[in-house]
Amino acid sequence: MRVAVMGSGSGGTALSILLNENGHEVRLWSYSAEECETLQREREHKSFLPGVKIPEEIRITNREEEALLGAEAVVLATPSRYMRSTIERFRAYLHPSMLLINVAKGLEADTLKTLAQVIEELCPENAVAVLSGPSHAEEVSRRIPTSVVAASRSRKAAEQTQNLFMNEYFRVYTNPDLIGVELGGALKNVIALACGISDGMGYGDNTKAALMTRGIAEMARLGMAMGADFHTFNGLSGVGDLIVTCTSMHSRNRRAGILIGQGKTMEEAIDEVKMVVEGAYTAQAAKAFIERYGIEMPITECVYRILYEGLPVQAVKGELMERKRKSEELSADLLVQRYGLQWKN
Repeated sequence: MRVAVMGSGSGGTALSILLNENGHEVRLWSYSAEECETLQREREHKSFLPGVKIPEEIRITNREEEALLGAEAVVLATPSRYMRSTIERFRAYLHPSMLLINVAKGLEADTLKTLAQVIEELCPENAVAVLSGPSHAEEVSRRIPTSVVAASRSRKAAEQTQNLFMNEYFRVYTNPDLIGVELGGALKNVIALACGISDGMGYGDNTKAALMTRGIAEMARLGMAMGADFHTFNGLSGVGDLIVTCTSMHSRNRRAGILIGQGKTMEEAIDEVKMVVEGAYTAQAAKAFIERYGIEMPITECVYRILYEGLPVQAVKGELMERKRKSEELSADLLVQRYGLQWKN
């Protein structure tokens, strides 16, 4: 199959190598003409994936028409805040038969749409799928065993995505809960920022475990308000991606959080990480969702306030630990509703 990978960052490059190994004809598109020339010459992404060679069979181009000509599947690997403008740039070259697969993790802050919703709006005739889960490019590119999930409203599109990517070191499951899979992939970046801030402040494993556990409850709470399935957040795109993003130094969101916890501003942290920190942008959309649905997401809200309202990181301990007493959830009411569980008098 001929596949166009639109985005030559670490994720797009790693998936291009995987797809090439799976026997597909791959064209990797770079937004930057300068980066394109460097990748063509050196066959290595020295900034993001040093030591990983890009096979000669992968055609690297800066021309959208060349990348998309004859493609049967298009992998969208651009940062979330550029997804709309990037698709608008090349959608004249898309054909309705092309399967569009989003691998970016984020939300569109201006419209409060998931990225799949943005893609469906711009390309209503195309089947859309999402590939998400714990999958650091640094590990995928080195063939370290990885499992992810392919989600779509269409079983056929989900299974096509599964067949396209799956091999002996990259296992792909399918899931019909498109919105749940996308929300898990996006919101975990905000919780990873919180965990990084905690690490940067010198807090320990107990604190991180609490942030991760209560963080997944926040993610599921918003997801169900938006129509997602609770069980999706217990899967690869939920707790799986949360674990890897909150604990690994490969995680740009955790690394940025550490720097913020050590006293740097958001801008200084992003500059030092030198990669897109999706959680910083997703926090804006998450804050708007909190207000729209009237739900409690205290960790997410604290991250937003640190990033955009100047809340001192030292104040977060009190903000979270001194909240009113509660029952542990996902919510006691939800457990009663879904499973018939009841308190005993």
